Amino acid sequence: MTRRLLALALILWALGFAWFALLLPQPHGDEHTDAIVVLTGSAGRIDRGLALLRRGESEQMLVSGVDQDVRPSEFAKAYGVPKRLMDCCVTLGREAIDTRSNAVETSRWLARRKYKSLRIITADWHMRRARYELSRQVEEPVTIVPDAVRSNPSLTVLMREYHKYLLRRAAGLIGI
Repeated sequence: MTRRLLALALILWALGFAWFALLLPQPHGDEHTDAIVVLTGSAGRIDRGLALLRRGESEQMLVSGVDQDVRPSEFAKAYGVPKRLMDCCVTLGREAIDTRSNAVETSRWLARRKYKSLRIITADWHMRRARYELSRQVEEPVTIVPDAVRSNPSLTVLMREYHKYLLRRAAGLIGI
């Protein structure tokens, strides 16, 4: 009986990992949302958010997890953001240090602005956990549009992220 349960658990784990690794979230089409939230990390995330903001797909953009030492002028120069766009529409969030605190920072930012829809931009391998964390933090009904930036994650990255995702889901089930 114990061997069968272990075998079943292993099969479920392997099927879950296959789903996680082979069916990564994809980029989303152009759809207007009240806000864009970019989680800092791998390449392409901020560029994707700024491109959408410049096209008018959202009113505001939060970049969550920006280092304390990065000044708005440095950010603007690095990404070619005009001063008027930076001043009106880009917020550099400095409170987050991990995915969970990204969600807390984003939730507070959304609540202050009373937004009802947002596009979350992060890497494809990170999207499931980021979206889960955010859905646990937002207090008001908010439509979350996932917009994954394609990457080529290694097996190690996928394995690590899959286990983090499973642990967060399990912790969520027990109220943590």
